[in-house]
Amino acid sequence: MGLPNASGDLSTEVEVDAFRRLFPLRFYEKHLLESIRPDARSLGRARETTIALGAVASANGSALAKIGSTTMLAAIKMEVMTPSLETPDEGCIAIDFHMPPICSPIVRPGRPAEGAPVVAKQLSDTILSSGMINLKELSLDIYCLDADGALFDTALLSAVAAFSHLEIPVVSLNDDGKIVLSEEQGLSDREPVNKEKRKINLSSVPFSLTCVLHKNYILADPTAEEESIMDTIVTVVLDSSSQLVSLHKPGGTVLAYTSAIQDCIALTRQRVKELQKILEEGISGMEVD
Repeated sequence: MGLPNASGDLSTEVEVDAFRRLFPLRFYEKHLLESIRPDARSLGRARETTIALGAVASANGSALAKIGSTTMLAAIKMEVMTPSLETPDEGCIAIDFHMPPICSPIVRPGRPAEGAPVVAKQLSDTILSSGMINLKELSLDIYCLDADGALFDTALLSAVAAFSHLEIPVVSLNDDGKIVLSEEQGLSDREPVNKEKRKINLSSVPFSLTCVLHKNYILADPTAEEESIMDTIVTVVLDSSSQLVSLHKPGGTVLAYTSAIQDCIALTRQRVKELQKILEEGISGMEVD
């Protein structure tokens, strides 16, 4: 392969690790020449992905999503509210993204994580613009438990899975004629406004794939290390019908060849099929349980 440990230039794992730390880009470029990554993945292959629905018992909908080591916990809480006069048939949605120091060594205690507001804004824009839900009467909290690259992809996946697990609670009218949650107000003996809990209808569900670009190479689902040393990061969001929802490129060098975007979109289409299958299996598992 031309790597120091493979050619015999370095004889121990300690020396290989030192070379990787001192010259990370050279280390990766030697792998790229063989179209393979240090974790043995091909360039276009994503890491192992899992979803667990119902991870938070106290939430109306929740999910734990993992892509490689990157782990996100999404929890949805529904609240009764008074709509504004401008939109009397709509509520509001609040999305919070949390990155505690435990998730990554780059997050310092007592300081907000620089990437958290960016991911939160991306999530809000994607969820609202994709048309996935009509319901806007909820609060979505996402906690990053482990940050090892592709944070937005994992956060979006956890949010989508949490929406799939979400149930609209039973509500009733209290003595003042206001709609309240029946369980919280102890009004289970009263005639409910909605007869039973129900799932929400999801349409145009968004899925994403982040790629890093370096020279003529495209690496799908990058680790934190790959994101830190490669030239350009591109995130493509497609809906369940493979329609483009958004494309995000935060800085980096200008794309030198137009086919790069097309290649990223093609990789995302493949990834969407994988994620749809994983989500369907997660939902089926919950129904069996």
